[in-house]
Amino acid sequence: MSAWSAKRFWKQAAASACDGGFTVTLDGRAVKTPAKAPLVVPSLAMAEAIALEWDAQSGVIKPDTMPVTRAANSALDKVAPQFAEVAGLLAAYGETDLLCYRATAPQELIDRQAQGWDPVLAWAAQEFAAPLLVTAGVVPITQPQASTQALSQALHQLDNFRLAAAHDLIAITGSLVLALAVLRQRLTAAQAWELSRIDEAWQNELWGVDEEAARLEAYKQEALFAAERFFGLCG
Repeated sequence: MSAWSAKRFWKQAAASACDGGFTVTLDGRAVKTPAKAPLVVPSLAMAEAIALEWDAQSGVIKPDTMPVTRAANSALDKVAPQFAEVAGLLAAYGETDLLCYRATAPQELIDRQAQGWDPVLAWAAQEFAAPLLVTAGVVPITQPQASTQALSQALHQLDNFRLAAAHDLIAITGSLVLALAVLRQRLTAAQAWELSRIDEAWQNELWGVDEEAARLEAYKQEALFAAERFFGLCG
């Protein structure tokens, strides 16, 4: 990972076609991932976005300012070698999806959850033939096997790059259903964020906003939006 701590040594970053897709070059030399794999991405738009991130670097390279580059690296170095395992871990969110576990009180929060979450669950039931059960409280319930398999299949049909985007959408929202709704353009990432934070918004209304928690939430929100953008760049 030493490349990530290096200072800028190139004059120009450029996107170009290559065998198998598109790549980015630094003064004509092709970029590689931290695992030394060729950085080959599926679309020119993604390669151009990565090139812009490299061109924007000044002094020490800052990975935190390069979300498209980092996501592409994850797709190639982490997802590709263990696709089935990654897809399986993400599919497991469907067994305990956030949208299926509701508050027991107060009634206003119960109503907010129902108004926000019920339409998305109804969409998933129709889109994937995957109705999910809803319960009050946090005691785990068993979802219909056919439903969880259908949602899992939707993930397994993605390619390495799209699954990398799905990873952050699922992990940040805590909901496979919300993530799939973003991937299928039923929701925007901004809408999915709001729906995934109904409980937090309620608590903030009651007790006020904790500054440290707010900073962490802002970081997660930015990452969620970056995942949506990365998915769109897959072509």
